[in-house]
Amino acid sequence: MRTAKFKIGQVVRHRVYPFRGVIFDVDPTFSNTEEWWDAIPEEVRPVRDQPFYHLLAENEETEYVAYVSEQNLVPDLTGEPIRHPQLLEIFEEGSDGTYTPRSVEIH
Repeated sequence: MRTAKFKIGQVVRHRVYPFRGVIFDVDPTFSNTEEWWDAIPEEVRPVRDQPFYHLLAENEETEYVAYVSEQNLVPDLTGEPIRHPQLLEIFEEGSDGTYTPRSVEIH
């Protein structure tokens, strides 16, 4: 099993499609539905045996949650803040534009 290249709180963008986001979870290998997998065109379908990332994602028009293979992500170096409405539920934004997971209180 490989070590994940990206970390929770890191801002990334898709290598091909015009969206970016902040990572909030990582699966060591593909862990979504077969229906989701089959919906990806075969010619661009990634391999299953690699980390897959859950992103609070955004594009020019909207914000959403994305599930993306490691091979399709690159670091986002723009320094632009993420505008996703759930961002501050999960992360604290640092003055340097980084995102740190919020502490979870267990009662």
